[in-house]
Order: sequence, then C-alpha cells, then structure tokens
Amino acid sequence: MSTDTLADFEQIEFSAHGRTAPVYRLGSGPAVVVMSEIPGITPAVADFARRVAAIGCTAVVPHLFGTDGKGLSAGAIPVLSQVSTLARAIVPACISREFTVLATGRTSPIVTWLRALAAAEHDRCGGPGVGAVGMCFTGGFALAMATDDRLLAPVLSQPSLPFPITASRRAAIDISPDDLAKVKTRCAAGDLTVIGLRFAGDNTCPPQRFAWLSEQLGDAFVAVELPDSSANPDSFIPNHSVLTECLVDEPGQPTRAALDDVLELFRSRLLTD
Repeated sequence: MSTDTLADFEQIEFSAHGRTAPVYRLGSGPAVVVMSEIPGITPAVADFARRVAAIGCTAVVPHLFGTDGKGLSAGAIPVLSQVSTLARAIVPACISREFTVLATGRTSPIVTWLRALAAAEHDRCGGPGVGAVGMCFTGGFALAMATDDRLLAPVLSQPSLPFPITASRRAAIDISPDDLAKVKTRCAAGDLTVIGLRFAGDNTCPPQRFAWLSEQLGDAFVAVELPDSSANPDSFIPNHSVLTECLVDEPGQPTRAALDDVLELFRSRLLTD
C-alpha cells in the first residue's frame, strides 16, 4: 500500500513548549507514543500503531516530519519516488534545530515536547504509565523520554542518532549526560526494561551502539539483534526497519518474534489491571 488515509485515527493538534503539531490517536487504554522513522508516518508505521492499539493500548502517533500517510512506494516510478520521499523528509530534519543528528552527549530539543505529549496522554488515558517506541531517526528519543517516571516501557528500534560517522558516535546515542544518569538510576532500581532492536548488518545502528547501551544500562537493556537474512527481501532499505518495512509478519519469523516481544513489554508494563 503506497498511501494510508489514517481515517481510523483521531487527529488532534497538540501544543507545548512553543511547538504545535498533529497527533494521531487510535484505541483505548494506556498510551504508547509511536515515533515514526524517516520519512514519516508511513502505512507500515500506521500498521504498527494499529498492532499496539489491538492489544488494548492507545497508540499516539505524533507528526515529526514528512507527509503523513505517504508510503515509500508512492508515485509513478517507485524507486525515484522512494528516494524523493526519503530526501524530502531527511534533509529538513537534519537541518532542523529540533533534532541533534551529529553531536554526542546531547538530547534532541524535540524530546521536551514529546515528554509533554506523553504526560498529557497519561493524564487522559490513565493506567500505570506510558510506553514509547522510537524508530531509526527517533530511536534514541524513547530512551531520553524515560527521565520521566511515567515512561515505563521504552523501545529503541534501530536507533540511528548520532549518525555513526566516527568511532565515538558509533558507541553513543543521542542523550545528554544528565538525562542518561536519570535513566541509569531508574534502570538500576528495576523501574525500566529497555528493548533495543537492530539487524546484525545495519551500519546506521552499529553493534558498538548496543554494546555501549548494555554497558550503560546493564541488565535493564534487552538487545534483540536479528540476522540480516530475516529481513523482508522486498524492503527498499534492506536490514533496517525491524518493526515496519523489514517486518515479515508470519509466525515463526524472527522479525515477527521481535514485534511480539515489543507488544509483550507493553502488556506486562502497562496492562497490569
């Protein structure tokens, strides 16, 4: 499917800290903030949000970049359209002051807005807390949001910032030292389980990043590293988007097992009544 009207989602405008943007909601129950990968809220991202809603949570999908509902294959010439769609999303995101793409030891400014969104959705939806999923460009945001005690279930799917162009950037993630210290304290206290997902050969989310996360977070970090051969062979970007474009949604498939692990984290931490 090249486009998704998102007609089954409720659309609102959320304002906080000087930023106003559309937010799409689906379902009922405790909130899970689903942060899209580049190029935006694609049909595959929307389908992941639907899976979250189907287990009894409220999927909360904020607009961060790109054209909402547009898929990678939309257009008369699919390959050219895919490249164009990616470029139209990634270039503005890379130059936006909302995102920290190269620097180490910094939390992206947009995380402040995302924390406010998570807090507002927790107040609205109730439950013990909130979940969050970041993908690729937004992968580390889920970890930085966990400075808030209401965030109980962070998932980092192929976290790709900072861009891994040097050794120091490969063994790091986009979070400030102060924010990391707060998250580490929560992990040490047993308050958090952090799931990380990546394909073994994904150079945008290198193995050094997961090794560093394991060193920092200890047993609270659950690394799920999948063989490249388990990715959907029809994906435009091979061996990258575990929960969306590279998902093989069939029982027994490694990517499906990874998806089930993520949904089980939300069940165990958020659906406790």
